[in-house]
Amino acid sequence: MRTKLSSLAAWSLLAATAGTLGGTARAALLGPANPLWSRRAPEVFRARCETSQGPLEVEVRREWAPRGADRFFALAAAGFFDDSRFFRVVAGFIAQFGVAGDPAVTAAWRDRKIPDDPVRQSNVRGTIAYAMTGPGTRSTQLYVNLADNTRLDGQGFAPIGRVASGMDVVDRLYAGYGEQAGGGMRGGRQGKLLAGGNAWLDADFPKLDRLLRVRILEEPR
Repeated sequence: MRTKLSSLAAWSLLAATAGTLGGTARAALLGPANPLWSRRAPEVFRARCETSQGPLEVEVRREWAPRGADRFFALAAAGFFDDSRFFRVVAGFIAQFGVAGDPAVTAAWRDRKIPDDPVRQSNVRGTIAYAMTGPGTRSTQLYVNLADNTRLDGQGFAPIGRVASGMDVVDRLYAGYGEQAGGGMRGGRQGKLLAGGNAWLDADFPKLDRLLRVRILEEPR
């Protein structure tokens, strides 16, 4: 299936500068009310994620969770995830990401919630969903299921896609810190993480793996 190139074209200038969060990209990331953020995602698209453990590809299906897919597409295309950290990796459970490395960007987005999507797919190994504290609290933080976590289905965690290739990369992400580097949203201990971003994480948790960049692919593979 071809992606909607019109949507990709709308983000082309952002993608070109997103790696350094400069110029147009940074302005958009600091302005979540910009109309660009309301763009609809393609029905099916893939994103290439380059990490400190190697590359992987994520396939997102809008029919699984349309609001979540739209938000992920926009964040990825604008470079929100670039140079961030897998800050919560719990062996046999999940690998969590989605806090911007720059605290100013995090501050702009932390209260930009999206409405819930109904749970249409199960939280099986390799699927990806948004972290949340309850109804109506999804924003930018996501996790990859490292195991079959089907108990999360009944709690409203709606997968938006899956790791299409490179699950071995996800399995290698450093899990030695567990919940220490901020923990989950429901734990209420993310204050230092959100305020300090990469500077705090790199000083106190230097072994965390990095999400170097995420790029939308024009054609699913």
